[in-house]
Amino acid sequence: MSEQESCGHEQQASSAVFLPNADAAAEECLVSLTALAAEKVLEIRQAEGIEEELALRLRVVGGGCSGFSYDLYFDNKNDMDRELESCGVRMVVDQMSLMYLVGTEVDYVDGLAGAGFKFQNPNVKSTCGCGSSFQV
Repeated sequence: MSEQESCGHEQQASSAVFLPNADAAAEECLVSLTALAAEKVLEIRQAEGIEEELALRLRVVGGGCSGFSYDLYFDNKNDMDRELESCGVRMVVDQMSLMYLVGTEVDYVDGLAGAGFKFQNPNVKSTCGCGSSFQV
C-alpha cells in the first residue's frame, strides 16, 4: 500500500474509527487520516512543542464562498465533543461538525499549487474554485 493510503485500511482494527454499538455489518467509518496526514500532524505537534493532552480538532465552520470551510487546530476535548483516533492521532470533533464530516478522509498534499491538508468528504455537493470552502 502506498504511503498516502488510509491507515484504516492498513491497520483497520487499531486505527479505523467506528460508531459505537453498531452491528459489524453496519459499522461506518467517521473520520480518518491518511498515513501522510498523520505523520504531518505529529511533525507539527513536535515542531511547535504542543502538549500531548491536546487533540487535533476538526471543525466545520460557516463561511467561504461556498458556505462552509474546514478548520484544524490543537485543542482540549469538551464535554460535547466526540473523541476519535486514526493512525495514532487523537482527534476531537463537535457534534455539529461531525454531521458534515462522516466518511471524510484527511490527507496531506505537497505540490506545485502549495502544501496543506486536503479533505476527501463524500458529503460535499460542490466546492468553490479555490477549493477552500464547500457546500452540502
